[in-house]
Amino acid sequence: MINASVPAADRPWNRHEFIPMGHTSTNKCSFSQLKGKTFVIKLGGSTLEYQRSVLQDCICLQILGANIVLVHGGGPIINEWLSKLHIPIHFEHGLRVTDAQTLDVVRMVLCGQINQEIVTTIARLGGQAVGLCGTDGNLIQGHIADERLGYVGDIDTINPTLIRQVLDDGYIPVLAPLGLGPDGSSLNMNADLVASHLAGALNATRLTFLSNIDGIYNADGTIISELNEQQAQALIGEHVIRDGMLPKVHACLHALEEVPCVQIANGCTSHVLLHTLEDLPIGTKFVR
Repeated sequence: MINASVPAADRPWNRHEFIPMGHTSTNKCSFSQLKGKTFVIKLGGSTLEYQRSVLQDCICLQILGANIVLVHGGGPIINEWLSKLHIPIHFEHGLRVTDAQTLDVVRMVLCGQINQEIVTTIARLGGQAVGLCGTDGNLIQGHIADERLGYVGDIDTINPTLIRQVLDDGYIPVLAPLGLGPDGSSLNMNADLVASHLAGALNATRLTFLSNIDGIYNADGTIISELNEQQAQALIGEHVIRDGMLPKVHACLHALEEVPCVQIANGCTSHVLLHTLEDLPIGTKFVR
């Protein structure tokens, strides 16, 4: 669950209050050049309870003129509810096998719980957000990826019109990763792939995946600071990158075709988004 605690003075903060102590005037100058840039941030379900400082960063960056788009997951909370309801949990190559019962729980948790918690937390921190689902406004359309996976979708098209309208109205869009199938049914979409495709459709400047890990690890456990496609494919072949990291890395590589800066970082790090803008050695950057 998200930690929605806020200071006793529950009020909007100005931009100087948002920039953490230790950031120099040079950093502030670089922040001032963010106007009009679009940043897509994928909030991993495993780190939602630590996202207060991330949401502060999002509001800060919006105040400084950037367009901020959030895409969230929710895997651990979905698993909790499936366990409570005694519904079996299965994964294939990092993707959740989604039968009709599981889909109902996925929709309930993503749209009815996590999405609204993020929106209300942003509001309590002084920002303005709008909760959206990929089925709204035909935003995400797709098809069943593999009959063995059930109602899991591959993305066919992203229509960013609704996202652009929300941004133009001064709000932070918060997107739950569901999509529409050809027959109008809901499909469970991998949140990493949704963030990747959406970043491309929005011509985003940056795409940041926030997870509960520090980045991509070598076989010896060290963090890889930069990774290109050839290196990533080699690590996949060696099974160093596997399971839930597979769709994340594939999403990063897909995004790199259109997005200049793609990065995986630890969402539990305080003010991680602001730190990534300073070109500090944080996480793993994907390079062409």
